[in-house]
Amino acid sequence: VNNEITYCFPCQRWLAVEEDDGQLSRELLPVDESYVLPSEDEEGGGGGDSSPLDSLALEQKDKSTTFSVTVKTGDKKNAGTDANVFITLFGTQDNTGMTLLKSSKTNSDKFERDSIEIFTVETLNLGDLWKVRIGHDNTGKAPGWFVDWVEVDAPSLGKCMTFPCGRWLAKNEDDGAIVRDLFHAELQTKLYTPFVPYEITLYTSDVFTAGTDANIFIVIYGCDAVCTQQKYLCTNKREQKLFFERKSASRFIMELEDVGEIIEKIRIGHDNTGANPGWHCSHVDIRRLLPDKDGTETLTFPCDRWLATSEDDKKTIRELVPYDIFTEKYMKDGSLRQVYKEVEEPLDIVLYSVQIFTGNVPGAGTDAKVYITIYGDLGDTGERYLGKSENRTNKFEKGTADTFIIEAADLGVIYKIKLRHDNTKWCADWYVEKVEIWNDTNEDEFLFLCGRWLSLKKEDGRLERLFYEKEYTGDRSSNCSSPADFWEIALSSKMADVDVATVTGPMAAYVQEGPVIPYYVSVATGKHKDAATDSRAFILLIGEDDERSNRIWLDFPRGKKGFSCGSVEEFYVAGLDVGIIKKIELGHDGASPESCWLVEELCLAVPTQGTKYTLRCNCWLAKDRGDGVTSRVFDLLDAMVVNIGKKVLYEMTVWTGDVVGGGTDSSIFMTLYGINGSTEEVKLDKKKARFEREQNDTFIMEILDIAPFTKMRIRIDGLGSRPEWFLERILLKSMNTGDLTMFYYGDWLSQRKGKKTLVCEMCAVIDGEEMMEWTSYTVSVKTSDILGAGTDANVFIIIFGENGDSGTLALKQSANWNKFERNNTDTFNFSDMLSLGHLCKLRVWHDNKGLFPGWHLSYIDVKDNSRDETFRFQCNCWLSRSEGDRQTLRDLACANNEIRDELEETTYEIVIETGNGGETRENVWLILEGRKNRSKEFLVENSSRQRAFRKGTTDTFEFDSVYLGDIASLCVGHLAREDRFIPKRELVWHVKTITITEMEYGNVYFFNCDCLIPLKRKRKYFKVFEVTKTTESFASKVQSLVPVKYEVIVTTGYEPGAGTDANVFVTIFGANGDTGKRELKQKMRNLFERGSTDRFFLETLELAVARLRLAAQHGW
Repeated sequence: VNNEITYCFPCQRWLAVEEDDGQLSRELLPVDESYVLPSEDEEGGGGGDSSPLDSLALEQKDKSTTFSVTVKTGDKKNAGTDANVFITLFGTQDNTGMTLLKSSKTNSDKFERDSIEIFTVETLNLGDLWKVRIGHDNTGKAPGWFVDWVEVDAPSLGKCMTFPCGRWLAKNEDDGAIVRDLFHAELQTKLYTPFVPYEITLYTSDVFTAGTDANIFIVIYGCDAVCTQQKYLCTNKREQKLFFERKSASRFIMELEDVGEIIEKIRIGHDNTGANPGWHCSHVDIRRLLPDKDGTETLTFPCDRWLATSEDDKKTIRELVPYDIFTEKYMKDGSLRQVYKEVEEPLDIVLYSVQIFTGNVPGAGTDAKVYITIYGDLGDTGERYLGKSENRTNKFEKGTADTFIIEAADLGVIYKIKLRHDNTKWCADWYVEKVEIWNDTNEDEFLFLCGRWLSLKKEDGRLERLFYEKEYTGDRSSNCSSPADFWEIALSSKMADVDVATVTGPMAAYVQEGPVIPYYVSVATGKHKDAATDSRAFILLIGEDDERSNRIWLDFPRGKKGFSCGSVEEFYVAGLDVGIIKKIELGHDGASPESCWLVEELCLAVPTQGTKYTLRCNCWLAKDRGDGVTSRVFDLLDAMVVNIGKKVLYEMTVWTGDVVGGGTDSSIFMTLYGINGSTEEVKLDKKKARFEREQNDTFIMEILDIAPFTKMRIRIDGLGSRPEWFLERILLKSMNTGDLTMFYYGDWLSQRKGKKTLVCEMCAVIDGEEMMEWTSYTVSVKTSDILGAGTDANVFIIIFGENGDSGTLALKQSANWNKFERNNTDTFNFSDMLSLGHLCKLRVWHDNKGLFPGWHLSYIDVKDNSRDETFRFQCNCWLSRSEGDRQTLRDLACANNEIRDELEETTYEIVIETGNGGETRENVWLILEGRKNRSKEFLVENSSRQRAFRKGTTDTFEFDSVYLGDIASLCVGHLAREDRFIPKRELVWHVKTITITEMEYGNVYFFNCDCLIPLKRKRKYFKVFEVTKTTESFASKVQSLVPVKYEVIVTTGYEPGAGTDANVFVTIFGANGDTGKRELKQKMRNLFERGSTDRFFLETLELAVARLRLAAQHGW
């Protein structure tokens, strides 16, 4: 009053439950009185409909914070309330005061049992939110109320916070309190890119029936296809009737995603509801603050078109591009600068011709409503209904092509489409052959090869599919739907050079700084009635020197939530490589008393280290149980540690051929072979759109360290709606070294096409060189000359050699019409096979089918036609369920592998690596000490013409010797050549490593010497080194193996329902191979009953047993 200053607080908002956002109170900001009082010009009566206050709404929205408050009522008896509920939000700078929660956006009958209510609270200068006070006035018939949690989302801050409660607000429950202070659960806080305010004004034309009762939506696009969500402008039916009248302007202030500095286009449309849904839009204005908030810019989007199914082109969606920009900016001297300019090079509005080909297969056509979304590098069309075909009345019929016109802003290079239908009408199933899209402006053409069903009853039962353009080779991570998909991307090479801080969207939760490796986590929940939890669990790994990973969240796939009582949940995750793991923290984000969790067991497998840790926990992670903590650190010194075999990460790329029907729905299995062994057969995960026609799919594989690879076997099961596959090639890239191995095939895996086989073997190609040779095998099978020796069963073999195995070979086409008869020899030819090298074992079995399945086998001869060498496998026993030991599978050792004579000579390759500590021009001698013999002296004479043992070099030599057996030690001497002056620098020789290979069978012996050997003139001075590591070849391991009988004892537990009637199989693995899958059967016995012990005998070649796999068909 003293300074005669007038403060004006404009509002222009409803204070009503049924209007606006339903708030009954407002916080207002002061403005200059010139915005409120009319100017001299306006006092003369020459004003219009607009007011200066109209331009303040955007700025007021920017100064305020709008909170979306979600309240969850518990799922308990009498949990709902009839009382008046209020809330107070406390920030670091202020609080909202008591705010009544009257107008719920979700339910008219608020706060009922197990319901969720959403309210809007708008405030000013609250600061950082840290506490919520919620309560009620204890009025009504049933005032008691159980609150699960309160969630407060502030889009303008990019933060969504959860305040757990889990308690009663009732006079007669709990502690009798009806008001509670809640504090946010930090682990449940979600951060995202903050929203910004937009002022959106839509002008309805002055055309007859131009107004609409439909609900209008908008999508705003920036550069690089960044866009807001599709947002409906009206919040209820009443607003739909009030706005969008003929010759009117409808203004909305909304907080939406920030699309960047440039708005390239908008999409407007409506849901075609109401009595008069047709709408004629004149233009749209979008006003927003400048980046430094010292002014605003207004973009105008001309339209002047109908959005109606009965007018114009019958479309209810339009894409608009800006024509001009009006900028108002306050300068440093306080003046207002106004600039009007046209938009430079706006996007063109383009007509796209979309031609959809329905397949020519039975039942391919559909009567359902079909929708398409087209994606380009400049944006997308949004979902468009394909209503009217340009060339046909009856759309999407079998073997036809339908053309549709879609108008949209220029999409740039189109790379993806999404097709779906609503599964309505009688004939809803639809088979799409392909889709072609033309840009009618520049005549660009884009082809999408589909060949898939959109059906709930066929293939994988999906009504929506993504298809990529035929030539597209970019990222397809939009196919990700489960946490495992995102973890796989986090592990891939494409993340190697990515700045973690720049990653946004769903992927942001999965990327981490530093080298990332995969982990397998399994958690067993206890069986206590309160053991389960819906909270989100995490682990944190602690390595040497206290190096820690980020929190690794154990997220469930979509549709599954929580840890149930007695369950064992498994997770595939990725996290920072912390080296040798010392400790692991397990916890969850639950903060309410009811979010308790009883953890029974925790397992962590680290494939890249070949280690699995198992911890018996038996502890509560809960606020109100045990010691009241929701996370706990476990020391892995208390864990049981199992060696699971070290694995290496590879990036595997699979190319499917560009032929009709080249994609598959069959299960695909892979076996890899390398110099150092082979892998088990593993299944390649299909995951939605993998292995489709003319497509390359890249994913991460964990493979035993057997490189360099020699061959790969691929098998499909021939099942599914598309049981055939055209495999082009496969590439393996080591994530550690970057080494590339290619496998070429270029043919069908099919029972009807190509080679008519479901299995193929591909030779590894490294640096353009094939790692194996091709050959053919002739297999001669001799049936014994005893009564009933012949068989009618189907016979199969697997041949094992130094280069792996042959896979299953069916003995079908013999020179004899009636195969495997008594005293007959049957011959079978297998051409175009990768050479197995020296053969060592053969597995033979039959399927026990036919009238007389029992078979007495004498021997099998296998001839390698390229090497002209024959290998005999002696059997002389029954393969029968009723004769002998009743086994139908035999492992036969190669009779060629005789015990070596100790005097027999062999060749040894010696590789000597000289270190940087000293080289020599003098001679070196070696003596090898074996388990059976000692070698003679091997002298390496150095000369000026053939210098050896230079610094940092490797030298290779060969020498013949008697067979030594396993080499145990090595004597190395450094001998002067002649009596001459020797420089001081040559008085010692630094030998780093010595590697000795026995050439006949490939056994390798490693000596890690790293020693300085002094120069002497006599041989009595030398160094002795013991073998550091031995790599025994598979052929060597099995050369003297004999058949061994193993007793398998199976004890079934005493748990209720522990027994099984299913077929049970066992596979025993050892250092010398495995038994193959053997069924555990006995005649006239009821096996695997609760509390029983069953004994079985299996005969095989000696394995040196390491582990076994037990499998039951229907659980046990």
